Amino acid sequence: MRNFWGLAVLGLTIVGVSNSLIPALVVFVPQSAAAEPIVHLQTARRNADLSPEFTEASPNVEVTNQPTIFSSSSWFWELKNLPQISYTQLLDLLVRQPDANHITTETVADPEQIARFELVVKYAKQQNLQARPMGEIVQAIGNYFLGQPYAEGLLDKSGTEKLVITLDKFDCVLFVETVLAIARGVAAQDYDYPNFVNRIESQRYLNGKINGYCSRLHYFSEWINDNQKRETVENITAKLGGVPLDKKLNFMSQHRSSYPQMRQDEATYQCIVNIETDLAKSTVNYIPKNQIKNIYSDLKPGDIVAVATDVKGLDVTHTGLVYRNADGNLGLIHASPAGQVVVAYDLHRYIGRVESAIGIVVARAIDPRQNGVRLNEPRRR
Repeated sequence: MRNFWGLAVLGLTIVGVSNSLIPALVVFVPQSAAAEPIVHLQTARRNADLSPEFTEASPNVEVTNQPTIFSSSSWFWELKNLPQISYTQLLDLLVRQPDANHITTETVADPEQIARFELVVKYAKQQNLQARPMGEIVQAIGNYFLGQPYAEGLLDKSGTEKLVITLDKFDCVLFVETVLAIARGVAAQDYDYPNFVNRIESQRYLNGKINGYCSRLHYFSEWINDNQKRETVENITAKLGGVPLDKKLNFMSQHRSSYPQMRQDEATYQCIVNIETDLAKSTVNYIPKNQIKNIYSDLKPGDIVAVATDVKGLDVTHTGLVYRNADGNLGLIHASPAGQVVVAYDLHRYIGRVESAIGIVVARAIDPRQNGVRLNEPRRR
């Protein structure tokens, strides 16, 4: 009976929030067939070092091969304390909610991802990670995901831009984003799943807000610049002796036909062109690959590394995190296109094996425990 009244209250709440909310009982299962190939910004990522040389055991995470995906607007999380209403029941509803600018945003949420998040939180608490320096927290969270599979195109499976959250498979950028978002929460002892989702949005989109495909930070140098504005990371490449990357970033507009979102929509294409024009106003620095060994003493575990490339129109082709091995040598933990999250034992040697690589760009996570640093964007209602 309590279940019935709990669901009744939920239904009345949905109706009363706004006439513009249209709930629909929609549940869908992703097809196993691969999506149409897309030319991504990570184009030259071969010869990955698959040697799993690491110092801590990675906990086993139960993975379901065909998870059921549910869509939900973020305001549903505010209802999570209703009697006898589980996350799964809440996420059984598909709701789209316009934000203050009347732009519809849609978040893809999966109850299994929530369960995986809770396992990461449990691991972090057991390891007392909140007491460690920020970089060590980042490395430890990255270490947790060792062995998780690599997957491309996770953000492009839908025709509309959705806030995709995944904790069981990654591409190289999703791995960095996810680890960083979790680590920032651990540092601040904020273990709330909705806040984690907000941090992902803040890191992934221009000015921290999802507003269609063009708002996604597609170029990683743009990702670093935008996150530096919000004091999430600091670009330390110039401090480490970086030199300017003298090229025009226009890979996406020059390969329009490879991106369905731009191919099918002129406004999106023009928006990307404008983003590339703005990028030309800033300098991208990089550490030449023959100098990487010389900066080992200045790097810290958890530093974000992006592989600078000589591919025309492109800034970087791959990303990962600095990893301090048990013997003190610095390697790279990353979601490898060769198959899974692994540790390359030596950073300099790994970069030397990446096709088209000319060096690295380095950013450092800013500790949210520092005074004046805001951890989360305001939660939407």
